[in-house]
Amino acid sequence: MRIGSRRRVYLAAEYAGLFFGGTTLYNAVGRGRSPIPVLLALAAGATVYLRRSSGFDRDALWRSAAVREQARPMAALAGASALALTTAVAVRRREDLFDLPRSNPAIWLAVMVLYPALSVYPQELIFRSFLFHRYAPVFGEGRAMVAASAAAFGYVHIVFGSWFSVAASGVGGWIFADRYAKTQSLFTASVEHSVYGIMVFTVGLGRYFYHGAAPAARVQLNGR
Repeated sequence: MRIGSRRRVYLAAEYAGLFFGGTTLYNAVGRGRSPIPVLLALAAGATVYLRRSSGFDRDALWRSAAVREQARPMAALAGASALALTTAVAVRRREDLFDLPRSNPAIWLAVMVLYPALSVYPQELIFRSFLFHRYAPVFGEGRAMVAASAAAFGYVHIVFGSWFSVAASGVGGWIFADRYAKTQSLFTASVEHSVYGIMVFTVGLGRYFYHGAAPAARVQLNGR
């Protein structure tokens, strides 16, 4: 279906307003609060939209067979990333290395179990399936779309109060968006996202992705 230039401009403005304007507003009024309720509400809205959209491939919301096809490159990249992150924490903040599983194994185990369902899959619904489908007329289906998804995903992490959160999530967002583009499998992208999230909370970088740390981290953002 051909899309007119006015429609493209509208969708581009909507993309910017929703993912950057909306995030900036939430960051101003909701810093320090858990983003999970908002995330779940947005994911529910995205699900309704996608299921009502005649041009959306509903199989893309799962398509679990793609995990087996992508297992080798996913494992290689995750292994290299785990080694790099563990080394970085050991060198720069040795006291934080494996902090959560060492100091509070019960909380760590709860994160391992609940994080994929309550956080990862809803995020992937919004930043991969919804964004890819809704804004394809603006960004196409190639690298520009992957970049748009990664940029929005990275920026939303300003709610955690650190530019490290934004930068690291931007890199992760590129990985997950590229995987989704290759497989059209939200399940596969969610598995990869879960692996990296669990990795971050395990090696000692969880402080950068925990909403309770955001008020204190405001100092880092303001440069004071």
